[in-house]
Amino acid sequence: MSTFSIFLILIVIVAFLLIVVIMVQNPKGGGLSSSFGGGGSQQVGGVKQTSDFLDKSTWALATLLLILILLSNVTIINNRTGQDSKLLDENQAPVENTQTNDLPPVD
Repeated sequence: MSTFSIFLILIVIVAFLLIVVIMVQNPKGGGLSSSFGGGGSQQVGGVKQTSDFLDKSTWALATLLLILILLSNVTIINNRTGQDSKLLDENQAPVENTQTNDLPPVD
C-alpha cells in the first residue's frame, strides 16, 4: 500500500468526522448543546463546554484535513517524479539524426 493510499484513507476518515461534528452543531446556538438543559452559561460538563468542545473539534479536524491534503500532494509529486524517470529510461529509443543538409543557404 502506497503512502498516498494511506493519506487518502485518513482524509476520508477525517472528512467524515468533520461532517458529523458540523451536523451536530446548530448555527443558531441550539444543536447538541441546547438538548442538555437550556441556556445556562458556565455549567460544569454542561451546555457551554459542549459547544466549546464542538467548536474546537471542528477547527482541529479542519486543520488536520488541510494538513493531510497538503502532505498527500507532496507524496503524489514524489511518486510521479520517480516513476516518470524510470519509464523514460526504459522506453527511450535512440534518436536518429534525420536532419539533412540539402537545403539551399539562406541569404
